[in-house]
Amino acid sequence: MRFSLFIHMERYDDSISHAQHFENLVELTQIAEAGGFSTVWIGEHHSMEYTVSPNPIPQLAYLAARTSTIRLGAGTIIAPFWNPIRAAGELALLDVISNGRAELGVARGAYQFEFDRMTDGMKATDGGASMQELIPAVKKLWEGDYAHDGEVWQFPTSTSVPKPAQKQIPVWVAARSPESHDYAVANGCHVMVTPLMKGDEEVESLVEKYETAIAAHPEVQQRPDIMVLRHTYLHSADEPEAWRTAAEGINKFYRTFDAVFGNKVDPVNGFIDPSPEEKFAGREEFTPESLHRTAMIGTPDVVIERLRHYEELGVSEYSFWSDNALSHEEKKRSLQLFINEVVPHFAKQPAL
Repeated sequence: MRFSLFIHMERYDDSISHAQHFENLVELTQIAEAGGFSTVWIGEHHSMEYTVSPNPIPQLAYLAARTSTIRLGAGTIIAPFWNPIRAAGELALLDVISNGRAELGVARGAYQFEFDRMTDGMKATDGGASMQELIPAVKKLWEGDYAHDGEVWQFPTSTSVPKPAQKQIPVWVAARSPESHDYAVANGCHVMVTPLMKGDEEVESLVEKYETAIAAHPEVQQRPDIMVLRHTYLHSADEPEAWRTAAEGINKFYRTFDAVFGNKVDPVNGFIDPSPEEKFAGREEFTPESLHRTAMIGTPDVVIERLRHYEELGVSEYSFWSDNALSHEEKKRSLQLFINEVVPHFAKQPAL
């Protein structure tokens, strides 16, 4: 099982500039690369300061020049917000700039908040059609001349300019339902999943959906990978109560997520206050104690044990989700502890 870093500029107030937040993102990426992580992933979000990322591609292009080995994942672009020609060309250019390190993740989108601002009245729940049409079109454009006459997009003969440096840029699908797992496998894509605030039983359920999709498509010769994305925070055994800081930070993240997802609060210069604590009375999954159990929070020994279970389930990649409302220094300390104390237990051993 390999490891990757999932990261955004994350602002809850204007005490730190965007420029400093981006330098922090670069530093964490370089630490991850030095620690043997396979990939850095940056997603797409609009008009919300708590995940600052209107386009992952320029950020990844900058990281291409500041790194040398770590792969650069757009994870994920929101399909209804992109034209296939633009998506194919921008990812191919990133691949050329990075000497073949680009990866593409695609999602249908989740926030109606964003759809209200980026599309002409489309419901977020209707984004799946765009995702299912965009992926094969992008792959065809990478291959050469291709004309498209679909329900969402139509264009005459076109091609990706430039062409990717890799023979094939890996494509990932953000999947939750059995249908999305099935689509990913049937179309030669890898699968990325997140259990959000649920425990490891949700990881088991998501892996089961993935395995069901693989069994349903014996014609797919190359077994796709599955990546689990989870909020992660490590602390030393000498700080037995340090879990609470992380759990409270992740609680703040999810309360902000709830405020955006509810789409009932107008932002002020991109800032949206987290939903109040009292809204979640009786919702155990939001409590720090529950998040301590469900998010990947703990000492290295605790985290190693849980990741061993993921590895046994067949998880190909575990993504260290760094968005947690905590300071850069806290994030850096946690990431370095993961690299020092956890990664060596999963490193490939040299052949005898």
